[in-house]
Amino acid sequence: MHAPQTPPSAPTPSARTSDASLVRRFAALIYEALLLVALLFVVNFALLPLVTPGHAGAAKNLMVPALPERLALFWILFAVLAGYFTWCWSNGRRTLPMKTWRLRLVGADGGPLAPRVALMRYLAAWFGPLLAVAAYAVLAPRGLGAHAAWLVALGFLWAIVDRDRQFLHDRIAGTRIVNDAETAARRGGAA
Repeated sequence: MHAPQTPPSAPTPSARTSDASLVRRFAALIYEALLLVALLFVVNFALLPLVTPGHAGAAKNLMVPALPERLALFWILFAVLAGYFTWCWSNGRRTLPMKTWRLRLVGADGGPLAPRVALMRYLAAWFGPLLAVAAYAVLAPRGLGAHAAWLVALGFLWAIVDRDRQFLHDRIAGTRIVNDAETAARRGGAA
């Protein structure tokens, strides 16, 4: 007697897509950086009256806000970026550079990210900058503070030595950036 054969199952999303190349991911990263600079300028401009000493319109000289205002501004910008990336990366959505370069962010199972995983990826992306600040604090008194600057990009440089060419924050969050062009071709060219 023969055992009944089961029909072949549909390939999983991770089997249908391949990891995006480093060149495409870095190109999308540069595009993303340009858009983020614009977003941060707009948010900073909107918050300027709240952190400028005195009245912003009456200021004649450039004044650096006090430490509490600078910290508040940093945390507001941090939260704006967290909201932006969490929303853009979760539930199958993509940022404009990801759409342009036909990239998709997927979880370990090949499916869309839950907001919690998208937020974890965002927070993990701050590992390099946080390490750079700590290294600067240690190296600056010795006159070597500039050597801490490369650590800002540690999360992205990690892909050069990673066995799967994943960014550090993708490795930590269990996510991957895959090509979306082949799935778009199957759907008739829709992005």
